[in-house]
Amino acid sequence: MDFERVIADRSYDSEEFLHQIAEKGAEAAIPPRKNRKVSREYDLHFYKERHLIECFFDKIKRYCRLFSRFEKPDQRWLGFLSFAGALIWLR
Repeated sequence: MDFERVIADRSYDSEEFLHQIAEKGAEAAIPPRKNRKVSREYDLHFYKERHLIECFFDKIKRYCRLFSRFEKPDQRWLGFLSFAGALIWLR
């Protein structure tokens, strides 16, 4: 699985996890913990994108059909997710 960056919250700020991300050649957009002795840089712009995703998950929770998995085949579930996303976008 190829990826360019990992966006996560402060709970994933561990040296071991950051080292694994760097070994894969990816960038970590993870803010440092407040109790960290040596602060480090992170890309705040990409971290702010995470907020948009969190808000989208909150909006699709209103469509309980998505979270209860009434649509068992993955294609149908993805189709309903796309439909719900379009409805949210059209608001």
